[in-house]
Amino acid sequence: MKTGVTQSSIGRFHHFHLARQLERRGLLREIWTGYPRFKLKSEPGIPADRIRTFPWLQTPYMARGRFGLRFPDWVDREWEWRARTTLDAQVARRLTPGTTLIALSGSGLQSGQRARQAGGRYFCDRGSSHIRFQDQILREEHARWKLPFAGIDPRVIAREEAEYAAADAVSVPSAFVADSFVAMGFPREKLFVNPYGARLDRFARVAEPAADGFTVLFVGQAGLRKGLLYLLQAFSGLRHPRKRLQVIGTVQPELEPLLAAQPLENVEFLGAVPNDALPGHYSRAHVMVLPSIEEGFGMVMGEALACGCPVIASSHTGAGDLFTDRVEGFIVAPRSVDDLLSRLEQLVQDPALRERMSASALARVAAIGGWDDYGARWAQRLGCI
Repeated sequence: MKTGVTQSSIGRFHHFHLARQLERRGLLREIWTGYPRFKLKSEPGIPADRIRTFPWLQTPYMARGRFGLRFPDWVDREWEWRARTTLDAQVARRLTPGTTLIALSGSGLQSGQRARQAGGRYFCDRGSSHIRFQDQILREEHARWKLPFAGIDPRVIAREEAEYAAADAVSVPSAFVADSFVAMGFPREKLFVNPYGARLDRFARVAEPAADGFTVLFVGQAGLRKGLLYLLQAFSGLRHPRKRLQVIGTVQPELEPLLAAQPLENVEFLGAVPNDALPGHYSRAHVMVLPSIEEGFGMVMGEALACGCPVIASSHTGAGDLFTDRVEGFIVAPRSVDDLLSRLEQLVQDPALRERMSASALARVAAIGGWDDYGARWAQRLGCI
């Protein structure tokens, strides 16, 4: 017998892709989000009456940057805390008996406990590494670059660990994330590893890289967590007369004071780029690099591969769950400038290798089912297939 599933996610993230998959299988009861309804009009495949919004705190929190509003850190912490806990309380009040709840970590403790008390199930969905592991590695990174860092809110850490303990299982997107949980003493048998998919219908090769140049691409929020500083250092050591590094994404405020001291020759900061323009950038790049020090599963990797662009990624990105080292790209150690430079040099010096990796990338993407496989694994875990 199929069980109705309620989802809860403070933002969009990957949860609306999951909601489409559950709806196709007749499993979705509803999805709750902190997004306003007018932002959710482009969510095909999910009936409007299954989308529940609770935007009163999360929406203004997200919008503050657009209006140039800056608040003290303690204000942002309290705001984020209340946005998540009030959404959690709202979902808990509306749950029906026997419901299976899949809630993004940080906003599912009360509702998850309520679901189990009412004869249902609770899956805590964690998109990044274990919260304590994440806090530790971010503290290390900020100390490494001599930047102040207050750490993750201790209330958030305590709440997430309570969610992990209360859940029937914790779903994670990569072996890297699973390993971070085990390193923190969490039982591996309580983890459900399910790598994310990609909107393969939106990404395909639409151009070719220039034969007389070498373009390196970075896509993501440019901050310490994404490891951009290590890429900048590696790129500066790369020898090529017509090299360029294109950075797509917003530069985080924490990174701005450090960029002035970095080698930026032939580096282009393109800022935010419309989603429909990304296939062109991926297709014209010779390689996309994701050197994150901590990331659950970098979906930009699948997007790049779908455009025939080889990927160099750190082992802390979920890369090993998506592609094979030295086949569709390279998997390197996090924080290793030498590894990044060595792999970039290989691709510069061996164009045939880059062509083989490009062909392998397209073949790899053709062999995976995008979000369909992700949804099928969830359905199997829920006992519905």
